[in-house]
Amino acid sequence: MKTDWNEVLQLLLNATGETLYMVLLAGLFTLLIGLPLGVLLFISRAGGLFPLPRLNRALGAVINLGRSLPFVVMLIALIPLTRLIVGTTLGSTAAVVPITIGAFPFFARIVETALDDVDKGRIEAIVAMGGDIRHVIFKVLLPEALPALVAGVTLTLVMLIGFSSMAGVIGGGGLGDLAIRYGYQRFNNQIMVVTVVVLVVLVQGVQSLGDRCVRSLAHRR
Repeated sequence: MKTDWNEVLQLLLNATGETLYMVLLAGLFTLLIGLPLGVLLFISRAGGLFPLPRLNRALGAVINLGRSLPFVVMLIALIPLTRLIVGTTLGSTAAVVPITIGAFPFFARIVETALDDVDKGRIEAIVAMGGDIRHVIFKVLLPEALPALVAGVTLTLVMLIGFSSMAGVIGGGGLGDLAIRYGYQRFNNQIMVVTVVVLVVLVQGVQSLGDRCVRSLAHRR
């Protein structure tokens, strides 16, 4: 069967747009949820700035559970929640729900690790000058950890591209859906190859941009 490349190009453009939509929207929600959770994990640990051991253990258990579940299993398990939030389980907007839930525990741990690498002397200096937790977080922790946080955001976005592709299994749209419906199910290897190439280009583009931002922030410090 001859491939109509004009149709493939249009499908590819639409699918790429849907993938970018899912990645950017899920990335925003992941940042909004994962960043404060990571900060809370750091400050609530035993011996931390605001020790709450029970809360810390509970948050850690929930985050570890979220990180341990295979994403394909999570996609299916979250169908009722997705339907409750969005009203449907099909399409790119619906796919944002499981993608975000699958990604924010990972990013929260990245934030916690980045903050853990901040020079403790700077934290002690702010506290000694009468600074409260808010000052420590916004004047020391986040600014000092910014390069590591940007690297974490880059790593998370790359992971989200993979998640968005897997969302095609449940009709989430995007490049994964294109590869499954037009490539795999129709035995069209050409579409499969083209889809993989576009995904590789997206990943390389995000990684290169992120690495450049990290280097720029590191030089400014």
